[in-house]
Amino acid sequence: MPFSPVVAILAAISAVGSFAISFGDPQFMDRAIALELAFVVLTALIYWGLRKALYACVPLAILVMVGNSLAPPHVEIMTTFSKPLNAVLLITGGYILQTALIATTIYELRSRRDIVKKAS
Repeated sequence: MPFSPVVAILAAISAVGSFAISFGDPQFMDRAIALELAFVVLTALIYWGLRKALYACVPLAILVMVGNSLAPPHVEIMTTFSKPLNAVLLITGGYILQTALIATTIYELRSRRDIVKKAS
């Protein structure tokens, strides 16, 4: 199976998110776990070759970035670094890796489209 940058990014998001859950607010634990499970499932599906799962990556990444931007506690932590580890985890997992996911997903979808065009 060829290397997929999308799978690598999704695995990194899952790792950071799984670690970050322990620092989150317990009242949102169920939603945090569900979100992390979505990333784990996407990682597995794309790794196993289900390319249609790529189409879920961009909306999910946008949802995470918008959600982090609209959550006042997250914004406060990221802007003040009142909890430095939490801020680094939020910025890394919530913006840097999500942006990387969007970019690698678009790249992979375009490269596959170009391969299909050349084959026909």
